[in-house]
Amino acid sequence: MIKGMVNYICCPENAGKRKVIFYSILVLVFASDFIASRHHVAFAWDAIPGWSAFYGFVSCVSIIAVFKFLGKVWLLKKEDYYD
Repeated sequence: MIKGMVNYICCPENAGKRKVIFYSILVLVFASDFIASRHHVAFAWDAIPGWSAFYGFVSCVSIIAVFKFLGKVWLLKKEDYYD
């Protein structure tokens, strides 16, 4: 069963179906945030529907951007660096 799932996910012909499935799951998780009750919120922004998804997305994008910048500026060396 696992082998069949891995073959389905890795197959390039299923790229369109895979995108539809993953985007559907994303929309479902985001929509469920509007349905969930918020009885005890710790901070004011926790009461905003969709805040967790937005904050997580912005955090991931910013982490990727910062480390790509660090990689270009500081971590990568020229080809003849060790020669």
